[in-house]
Amino acid sequence: MKLTILSFDWKKIEHDKVVSITLMTKIWEITVLNDHEPLLTSIKPSTMYYVYLDKNNVKQRDDIAIWNWFVEISNSKVKVMIDMLIDIEDLDFKNLERAKLDAQKIMDELRWSDKKIDMDKFIEAEDALLKSIAWLKLYDIKK
Repeated sequence: MKLTILSFDWKKIEHDKVVSITLMTKIWEITVLNDHEPLLTSIKPSTMYYVYLDKNNVKQRDDIAIWNWFVEISNSKVKVMIDMLIDIEDLDFKNLERAKLDAQKIMDELRWSDKKIDMDKFIEAEDALLKSIAWLKLYDIKK
């Protein structure tokens, strides 16, 4: 199976010998195997991983953090379009932990306020929370 991951910042990952891909859609987690039924669905901020065969036909696993957009599955090809691909070395994990706590605080303040919830702010905070959790999970996996 062929996997192509494209980002809006023009980074790209491609593998031709992919065994499986596991990622979180907006509804549930899916695992894609060869000859999967065609599917076009949105994804949410989370981590995904794929298992592929290296040049010696040994199974390897790679984990990446993904953000909003979509995945297209057709024939034996999977295309994942995401906001950005970030190298783990480029992340500041102290700031990620702070961003996670800040997002949780904003969500709690909005949730427990006596006023009508500003859903745009709540969704923005939830998105920031999911992104920071995905980055932190990726850090835990790769350290």
